[in-house]
Amino acid sequence: MTTDRGAPLQTADRALQVLLAFTHDREEWGVTDLAAEFGWDKSVAQRLLASLAHRGFLVSDAVTRRYRLGPAVWHMATAWERHGGMAALVRPALRELAAVSGVTALFAVPDGAHLRCVDSADGTHGPLRAYRLADELYPGHAGATSRAYFGMLTPGARAAVLYGRPMARFSELTVTDPARLEELMCRVPAEGYAYSEGEYDPATAGLAVPVLVRAQPVGSLTLVGPHEHLAGKQQELLVPLRSAAESLGELLTPRRGRSRRP
Repeated sequence: MTTDRGAPLQTADRALQVLLAFTHDREEWGVTDLAAEFGWDKSVAQRLLASLAHRGFLVSDAVTRRYRLGPAVWHMATAWERHGGMAALVRPALRELAAVSGVTALFAVPDGAHLRCVDSADGTHGPLRAYRLADELYPGHAGATSRAYFGMLTPGARAAVLYGRPMARFSELTVTDPARLEELMCRVPAEGYAYSEGEYDPATAGLAVPVLVRAQPVGSLTLVGPHEHLAGKQQELLVPLRSAAESLGELLTPRRGRSRRP
């Protein structure tokens, strides 16, 4: 391959490396630190950042001259997730988990003070509902699906989203006391899962684990069904549930460019 043919591919790859360098732990970059991160000349880093900003993928702070992700990223992410891209990606893993466990498997992602179901698959025991679960919202204070995710946040981040707002009581088992709810949330990182019976839907139980991407929670994976299909079987079901969550985490992890820093 000639240099002329290879150059555009290298430039495109570098631009993608820049976008993937923005993470939960690193929300902004400047020309100097980006160049040092990847071993590029500052002029190369400047051109890449400026080009991405021109197309709306980045925005520049006029004072600090540092860059953050821009609206174009949001538009693309929304289009992919809302129009079935994420659902199609996770569906095979959900179907396999449902077949192994016999109950409904669902993957949910945060949506404000709720978790929203991306997709689900029914097990051999039959469907959980007469309708599709996709886009169904689960309140942050009720049920294993939400607790498996919110329990992995820092107490401060969790409090900012959940506490200080009304908490609906869906059944006699719904926890609405913030102190008691916080106790349950704090058990998730230590135990690695959340279990609930009748907190959101009185007729069902849920066993959920967090889905992590680079050690950060991005959602939760849940097995849900009638009480008799989950009660007393948590440890048995956790084996395939955790394995599936790990696979989903790997599936959702982007391939970042290799840092040149020592």
